[in-house]
Amino acid sequence: MDRPALTRAKARPAPTPRSPAGGTRPGARTVRPRTLRPRTLLIAAVAWLLAAVFLLPYAEMVITALRPASELRDATYLPTEFEWSNFVNVWRESHLGDNLRVTLLVAGGSTLLVLLVAVPAAYYTARVKFRGRNLFLLLVLVTQMFQPTSLLVGLYREFYQLHMLNSVWTLILCNAAFNLAFAIWILTAYFASIPVALEESAMIDGLGRGGALLRITLPLAMPGVVTAMIFTFIAAWNEFVMGLTLSTIPENQPLTVGINSFIGNYTVQWNYLFAGSVIAIVPVVVLFALIERKVVSGLTAGSVK
Repeated sequence: MDRPALTRAKARPAPTPRSPAGGTRPGARTVRPRTLRPRTLLIAAVAWLLAAVFLLPYAEMVITALRPASELRDATYLPTEFEWSNFVNVWRESHLGDNLRVTLLVAGGSTLLVLLVAVPAAYYTARVKFRGRNLFLLLVLVTQMFQPTSLLVGLYREFYQLHMLNSVWTLILCNAAFNLAFAIWILTAYFASIPVALEESAMIDGLGRGGALLRITLPLAMPGVVTAMIFTFIAAWNEFVMGLTLSTIPENQPLTVGINSFIGNYTVQWNYLFAGSVIAIVPVVVLFALIERKVVSGLTAGSVK
């Protein structure tokens, strides 16, 4: 053996002896079981307690929706039997199907109209330092202070003269108008948090202002767009006063007004009322569960630089 090979053989570290079967390997790090601190247990217990408090009304709503009519005034928390036919009866004996269709059209149409107007308005406000920009943002914020109830008389007279009462388009325009300012405010802050250098690089490569917005900025601003979308959709879905005032035909009323029809002058059909309420909240809960992560990231946009 030559001298360099002998030197390499001496410099090579000796192999670590293997441990017998079932034993611990020499020098290996022992993994200790994780112990929960009392503070962690306390925080978890409080969180579960708060979750139970918030979920208890929904559980009561589902239980009441499944009660037979003969047990509505019983003091027991659970009924003796669950009346699943309440959901079928409330669908057949009322205009709940038409009301659900109108609500879907109004909420979806209002959300689409708000995004079509708010995205370019917020982008221009965030990127261009025009004169009166701060005043414009202040006016956008001030419009949030007006309640729809204070404008109902004027809205009713206006749409009456335009022969647009009992129309889905009327509710779409009203809901979009009252939710547009909030969407512009959220999207302006989100567009402002996106570096301008990204758009400048895209325009150097040949894209115009519109192409940079659609291909670069808008995908990055998607969490903010989703946040504006979900808040607009929920606000239009839960709207009651304008639907009650501007729609008098039962088939053309939104779901919130249709559910109110189960409250009579002398009696209340509690089982049908709560069954309709369960049907009304399911689409919103499913939608929010699907895009909850994007909503949270959109709300916290710009908080960390």
